[in-house]
Amino acid sequence: MSQAARTESSETPRWRILGPGLVVAATGVGAADLVATLIAGSKYGYALLWAVVIGCVLKVVLVEGAGRYSLATGETIFQGWRRLGIWTTIYFGPYIVIWGFIYGAAAMAGTGLALTALFPFASVKVWGIVSGLIGLAIVWAGRYSLFEKFLAVLVGIMFVTMVAAALITVPNIPELLKGLAPTIPDGALVNVLSVAGGVGGTITLAAYGYWLREKGWHTPKFMRVMRIDNATAYVVTGIFVVATLIVGAELLYSARIAIGTGDQGMLDLSKVLADRYGNWFGKLFLIGFWAAAMSSLVGVWNGVSLMFADFMGTIRGKADEPEAKSGGLWYRAYILWLTFPPMIWLLLADEPTWLILIYGVLGAFFMPFLAVTLLWLLNTRHTPVEWRSKWVSNIGLTLCALIFAWLAYDQIRTSIESLLG
Repeated sequence: MSQAARTESSETPRWRILGPGLVVAATGVGAADLVATLIAGSKYGYALLWAVVIGCVLKVVLVEGAGRYSLATGETIFQGWRRLGIWTTIYFGPYIVIWGFIYGAAAMAGTGLALTALFPFASVKVWGIVSGLIGLAIVWAGRYSLFEKFLAVLVGIMFVTMVAAALITVPNIPELLKGLAPTIPDGALVNVLSVAGGVGGTITLAAYGYWLREKGWHTPKFMRVMRIDNATAYVVTGIFVVATLIVGAELLYSARIAIGTGDQGMLDLSKVLADRYGNWFGKLFLIGFWAAAMSSLVGVWNGVSLMFADFMGTIRGKADEPEAKSGGLWYRAYILWLTFPPMIWLLLADEPTWLILIYGVLGAFFMPFLAVTLLWLLNTRHTPVEWRSKWVSNIGLTLCALIFAWLAYDQIRTSIESLLG
C-alpha cells in the first residue's frame, strides 16, 4: 500500500467511507426511472436485466470521472467547464435556470401524489407544497451532515420496500440469470437505452464533486475512498433497480398488467400490490414511493443549489467568497427559485408549451454534455498526468456519450412530435 493510501485509510474511519456516492445515487433514482424499469420488466420480463447492470457500471464511470476531476484539481466541475470555453456557460446558464423552475414543480407534484395516496384528506398540490417547504427547511442552512443523514433514512426506506416487493413476488432465479446475457428483443432498443441510461442519471451526477467537498474530501488523498464510496453506492442502486425489474417481470409481465408512465406508474403499482398482497403492503410501497420522490427533491434542493452558487461565483470572479458557498447568498437564492415560483405554477397548473420544449431540449443534451466534457477534461492538460483517464474510463465515458446522445435525439424527437400532435 502506498504512503498516500495508508494516510488516507488512517484519516478516514470506515464508517465515514459512505456518503456522497449514496447521496448522488439516491437523488438520481427518481420515480420516473423506477417506472421506466418497471415498464421494461412488464414488457420483456428479465430480458433487459443486463442493461440494468451495464447502466450501473456506466454511472460508476461517469460519477468517478466527476469526482476524480474535483479531487485531482481542487476545482469544481463548473470551473473545469469554464476552462473549455464560453460555450459551456452559454449552455449551462439557461439550462440550470429553466431546469430548476420546471423540476421544482415536477418534484413537488411527485411527492404530493404519493402523500395524497397515503393521506387523502389533502390534495396533491397541498402535499407537494408541504414537501417543497420541508426540503427547503432541511437544506437552507447548508449543513451537509444533516442532509446526508436525512437522505440515508430515505434510501433505507426505498431499499427495504422495493426489495420486499421483489421478494414477495418470488423471483424466477433461472430466468433472472438468463437475463444477464445481452439480448435485444424486437422493438426494445429504446427501452434498452432508457434502462441503461436511467439508472440514477440526472444533473445531480455533476453535483458529486460538490458533495465530496461538503463531506471534507477535497484532495487526491481521498481518491481511493471516493472510488469505494461511488462503487458501493451503485451496487446498492443496482440491487434496488434489479428489484424493480423483478417486480415488473413477475407481477406485471406474467399477468399482462399495464401501468402508467411517470409518477402515475408508481401509484398504479401500489394498487396492483394492494390487490395482490393486501392493503397494508400497498401502503408500505407508497411509503417507498414517497421516499424515492422525496430523496430526489431534497437532493436537488441541496446539490443543484451548490452548483448554481458556484456558477454565479465563478462567472462573477468570486468563487471563493462566502456568498458562492453552501449556505451563502446564491445557494439560498436558488433554493428559493426551486421552491416558490414552481409552487405558483403548480397551483395554477398552466404549463407553457414553449417552456416545456426548451426544458426538454436543454435537458436532453445535459448527460452527453457531461460525458463529452469529462472526456475532454480528464485527457488533457486540465488534469494532472497521474490522474488522467486510462482506457477503461475512456471507453466507459465514450459509451455514456453515445448512449445519452441517442437518448437525447429520441427525447427531442418525441417531445416535438407530442407538442405538434
